[in-house]
Amino acid sequence: MQPIRKIAFVVNEEKNGASEITRALVAATRAAGVKLKQTTRFPIPRGYLADCDACCVVGGDGTLLGVAREAARAKVPILGVNRGSLGFLTTFSADEARNHFAELLAGRFRVDHRAMLDCSTGPGSHDLALNDVLIKDQVNSRIVRLEVHADGELVTTYTCDGLIFSTATGSTAYNLSAGGPIIHPDACVVAMTPICPHTLSNRAIIFRQEVKLRVINRTTGSRLLVAMDGQRDLKVGMDSPIEITVSRLRLPLAQSEDYSHFSVVRTKLKWGGELVDRSSGQK
Repeated sequence: MQPIRKIAFVVNEEKNGASEITRALVAATRAAGVKLKQTTRFPIPRGYLADCDACCVVGGDGTLLGVAREAARAKVPILGVNRGSLGFLTTFSADEARNHFAELLAGRFRVDHRAMLDCSTGPGSHDLALNDVLIKDQVNSRIVRLEVHADGELVTTYTCDGLIFSTATGSTAYNLSAGGPIIHPDACVVAMTPICPHTLSNRAIIFRQEVKLRVINRTTGSRLLVAMDGQRDLKVGMDSPIEITVSRLRLPLAQSEDYSHFSVVRTKLKWGGELVDRSSGQK
């Protein structure tokens, strides 16, 4: 990658240690002669990243999700420094960032381009999601009937607590908790996973990149909630269809040059185990 000439810092000061590591990274940035700007404002203003070569997000995965759509629009790579819990997206630890920030500023990182979802609930009402789009009743305890169409063809009508439409990036988030599949981040697909469906044969479905999905509310007297990445809600009328597609925009996500997706998955999901010699029963 080209060296970074100007970088924006987006800092979640509520996260333990975020301010301290930011001070160290800002000092390293100034020592390298790189221009910078810094904000603790969420969401960041439209156009905030337009003149930057990179954005360093210090916080948790939720903090990064709050910056993702603006970074995708500006085509600016995000360097995520984890001060949260899991860190699927903010993959640089505080120590890694502190010890190698000069190298990152020099362009020694790789960029993965992550697929995003575009969701529309009517004219002038649409948004982008990096992880997922959640559709459910506005009242938490109510069951919904959601009719799903893919490219104009009826899939089925789900009676459930809701539907999760997930990207590959979001497959290890709410989708996974609801029993959906883990998807490799390079797979540009959409996973649709029902939440607590009332038919046991209802399972997650994987759709191709070009799919055009439409969800129609068939619940009598019910108004839906459409949540983008668990952070922003889209307004939806009683009879308004919800349309979901894979966006033309991609999120540039900076990773270390030796980044391993499955190493992160093994660590964060605590995958483990030892090989067993089945012939002898010995480990």
